Amino acid sequence: MPELVLPTPSVRESFLEAMDEFVAEGVELSQTAAWIDVNAPGWQDPGVFATFVGAVRVDAQEDNPRPEWHVPCTTLWWIDGETYLGRLAIRHRLNDFLLDVGGHIGYDVRPTRRREGHATAMLRAALPWAVGLGIDPALVTCDDDNVGSTRVIEAAGGELEDVRGIKRRYWVPTSG
Repeated sequence: MPELVLPTPSVRESFLEAMDEFVAEGVELSQTAAWIDVNAPGWQDPGVFATFVGAVRVDAQEDNPRPEWHVPCTTLWWIDGETYLGRLAIRHRLNDFLLDVGGHIGYDVRPTRRREGHATAMLRAALPWAVGLGIDPALVTCDDDNVGSTRVIEAAGGELEDVRGIKRRYWVPTSG
């Protein structure tokens, strides 16, 4: 049964396969694009991958060095055993960009595992993590034409606040 966990080197092979899927579909369509653009070289090496996993995990720490526009972020992976299914990011606070476009929570599911209910389950599983970070409610956004994400967010109790440009902005209760 899939579960939401902190990033782990144990799913390296499956993670690499998933990144190949994102590249094949056009990586610019994925929230994982930044990982591929910045970190793809050397990922096949287990040591480099373990270093990457460690860097992703420490990004949640307030005092971790980061660009001024980047907020602390807890990244969680949706896995089933050693199979990587997707990723979810919980941004600890909103800056101007995240308030308009990105929101507190962003997620993506590897292309070959979409339309299996993983995004809905991931988002629901992330809500206790978000409330533990003091986030209630959480802003979750999606493209206005993304019917699948609209359904996922609404299934988690998301209430549409507005549409800004191409982004639908929902507030999702995290505390129940």
